[in-house]
Amino acid sequence: MFRSATLRLTLWYLAIVMAISLIFSGILYNETTRELNRGLRSESQTIYNKFPVFQGDPDINLGPNSYYRDSSHRILIRLVGLNLIVFVLAGFSSYWLARRTLEPIEAAHARQKRFTSDVSHELRTPLTAIKMESEVALMNSKPVAKELRATLESNLEEVAKLENLINNLLRLSRLEADELQQNFVRLDSNKLFDGAMTKLGKKAETHTISLNIPEKLEVLGDKDSLEQLIVILIDNALKYSPADSDISLRGKSDKDETIWLIEDHGVGIDPESLKHVFDRFYRADNSRNKAGDTEGYGLGLSIAQMIADVHNGSISITSQVGKGTTVSVHLPKPATI
Repeated sequence: MFRSATLRLTLWYLAIVMAISLIFSGILYNETTRELNRGLRSESQTIYNKFPVFQGDPDINLGPNSYYRDSSHRILIRLVGLNLIVFVLAGFSSYWLARRTLEPIEAAHARQKRFTSDVSHELRTPLTAIKMESEVALMNSKPVAKELRATLESNLEEVAKLENLINNLLRLSRLEADELQQNFVRLDSNKLFDGAMTKLGKKAETHTISLNIPEKLEVLGDKDSLEQLIVILIDNALKYSPADSDISLRGKSDKDETIWLIEDHGVGIDPESLKHVFDRFYRADNSRNKAGDTEGYGLGLSIAQMIADVHNGSISITSQVGKGTTVSVHLPKPATI
């Protein structure tokens, strides 16, 4: 599809360039031959007037002569040659420009296609589990209430996973629409972290979490989305670090930025996987996936990064395998009123 689009766009660019070149060449040819003819007539008239001997000579022609025609022909040939050179150069340039123009569109299309494929796969997995368990239960002509209850509970777990996936996808769609910026207000970092800890509930009780954020460390943003960002990062720290280990939540001010640091002492991330942790549906196939409760769809960090982007901030991760991971969130401070 994009190959034919590249060819069509190249031809359009080439046609535009050649149309301009031919129009310019036509104008140049007409003006040059007109000036040549005027110059020849002027010189001929000067000679005719200066030397009376030529006056009355029927062979004297003050109009276009063979020299004029030869000169016009040479000008035309050179312009044709010049346009051929322009055609070749414009052809290569048009193809290069067409590729540069379509590359971002092609990349976006490839990401959308991959995203659709990933979503289809992730939706199919719990649906298949629900279908198989229901079919097994129906095959039993005399089901036991305990078995039916277990099947229903398992199906509800799969439905909860689907609901979580759909909610995450809707959140991604909302973030991509940049609608959050309409709700930006001044927010206190301590209150945001307190709200995130409340949302995590008992899950956070499995670790020793220390909170060290200066008072009145503010950011400008949307409360719900920033709390969601913090929940995602703390939840990852909980998943990938041993129970009862320490997790440090810190904040600091640096010039025009507010910086949040979430540090764990878990399994860490290997350098190759670290390059892809913000990719949608990416989950590293290493020991990090085997540490504790790591169920998920690989959307968390993608959502966190998009939240930071919408807030004109950034997220960076440093990690050492077997030692732990530190996530740094950089957000602009609110303007001083």
